[in-house]
Formats: sequence, structure tokens, C-alpha cells
Amino acid sequence: MRSPRPSAGLLRAPFMDDFNPCLDCGICCTHFRISFYWAEADDAPGGFVPVEMTEKLNHNLRCMKGSNQVPRRCSGLTGEVGREVSCSIYENRPTPCREFPVYFEDGTPNPKCDELRATIGLPPLPQSPLPRAA
Repeated sequence: MRSPRPSAGLLRAPFMDDFNPCLDCGICCTHFRISFYWAEADDAPGGFVPVEMTEKLNHNLRCMKGSNQVPRRCSGLTGEVGREVSCSIYENRPTPCREFPVYFEDGTPNPKCDELRATIGLPPLPQSPLPRAA
């Protein structure tokens, strides 16, 4: 049995061990078409995204089911957007989900994230202080 691909990307502010703004938001999972290279699906050698949760876009791309039509809602999203959500395939989510930064390396919130949060009445993300030098 293949082990899931390791997590990547910034899902929480580096200074807040228990803070994960994605767990009370989820709006990005209802806003974007989540497309990725077809071989990320688990029917390809080394793939990890559950193929049954995807649909074919073209010869090279797949997307998450539910994200290719309006209204959008990724098939991996569980819970109520703007309240409490999670990703049912978090450890096996596709590259676009891993690479969407909530915070940039300098600690500033992603303005697109704040813009989408505002559409569902959530406040902007707090600034993340940079770590102090030793």
C-alpha cells in the first residue's frame, strides 16, 4: 500500500501553533476550479489524489469533482463554509491545494484569501509576525 504524499504549503500562520484559518473558512474550495496534472490521481503510478473524486478535463488535466461547474464545491470539502470545514482527502489533496498560500513567507496574508473571506463575512487574516533572530 502506497503512503500518502507528505503535506506541503502554508496552511497556518507560522507563529500560531493551533491557528488554522482554513478550518473556519473553506471558501477557496467553492471558488476555484481545482485542476491538476492527470498523473496526480491514484490510478497513475505514484499518484495520490483519489481518482473517483476527479473528472477528466483534457488529455493532460483532471479537476476535483464539483469544482468544474457553478455553483462550485470541491468533492473533498466537508462541513459548512464560513463555519467549520475540513478536507476529506487532506493528505492526498492535489498540488493546487497544497500550493495556495494563506500566508506569504514574509508573514503577510494572501490578499486573495482575505478577499474571498470577505464574501462570506469572515474578517481579514491577522498579520503574522516574523520570527525573531536568535
